[in-house]
Amino acid sequence: MIAIKRRTVMGVLAFGMAMAAAAPVWAQTTIKISHQFPGGTIDKGDFRDRLVRMFAAEVEKRTKGGVKFEIYPGSSLMKTNAQFSAMRKGALDMSLVPLSYAGGEVPETNIGLMPGLVTSYEQSAAWKNAAVGKELTKILADKGVVMVSWIWQAGGMASRGKPIVEPEDAKGMKIRGGSREMDLILKEAGAAVVTLPSNEIYAGMQTGAMDAALTSSTSLISFRLEEVSKALTTGRGKSYWFMLEPLMMSKAAFDRLTKEQQAVVMQVGAEMEAFALKEAKEDDEEVAKVFAKAGAKTVDLTEATVKKWQDIARRTAWKDFAAKNANTAKLLQLAEQVK
Repeated sequence: MIAIKRRTVMGVLAFGMAMAAAAPVWAQTTIKISHQFPGGTIDKGDFRDRLVRMFAAEVEKRTKGGVKFEIYPGSSLMKTNAQFSAMRKGALDMSLVPLSYAGGEVPETNIGLMPGLVTSYEQSAAWKNAAVGKELTKILADKGVVMVSWIWQAGGMASRGKPIVEPEDAKGMKIRGGSREMDLILKEAGAAVVTLPSNEIYAGMQTGAMDAALTSSTSLISFRLEEVSKALTTGRGKSYWFMLEPLMMSKAAFDRLTKEQQAVVMQVGAEMEAFALKEAKEDDEEVAKVFAKAGAKTVDLTEATVKKWQDIARRTAWKDFAAKNANTAKLLQLAEQVK
């Protein structure tokens, strides 16, 4: 009996030692990040691709290789519009994608591109820690998605013909807005809306399938839209088009990490926000230079013009969004409190 007990004890000890030796291997994980933007390097290219690479490098460094990353730019891993749904299901680990692209699946996400709701970077930066940011974070978590970096971008409108500045300029034009809510104000202004992701705008404008497109300053540059445009209404200074384009993580992937690794992911994600803000503002200026160099006419928005679009938004897009469900009504109310 004594010998059996001894063997049993030795066996348990050996098993425990084997488990301990294997633990570091179990703690390692590889995270796949997908996005729709052109790929580059950590130093050059679209800042959203650079941000993803900086984030990955820093997390890997701080976790001592416990968390590694594979980055798939240009929708090379999966189609652009499939990314959010794939994160919810645990089929994709991470993505940097316009939140409003998920509007058909999760109506609440359309607040990320609500015309006239956010009109400055200072206002957008306040969302994260305000009641609206906390509520949106909770809603996404309930849907299986973790907000890692809050990234906001102003946007402008590229046009194949005349610059589209005032609401009446949009009448009779085929325009891409970027969200259901943006489409509503364009329809109210008399435009026909075109729905597609930003990485497909070039082909649409080149073929004449659309006359103009609203998108972020960075996308206007990265997708070389100056090559198919004759005019640009910029988003620098003032804009009624501000988009929330966060770095997000599948809750399934997040839950695979250790508590320490989760803390690193969230800390590095928060640190990336200052870089995103700086780069977004710089691209608002740079896009005007790029289009002017290509011979396009560039126009800035005035406060009075932004207010015209905002007034249209209040009676159309805002009203429609608030009527969706209790969550959308609450989100809009909370967002309006952020001045």
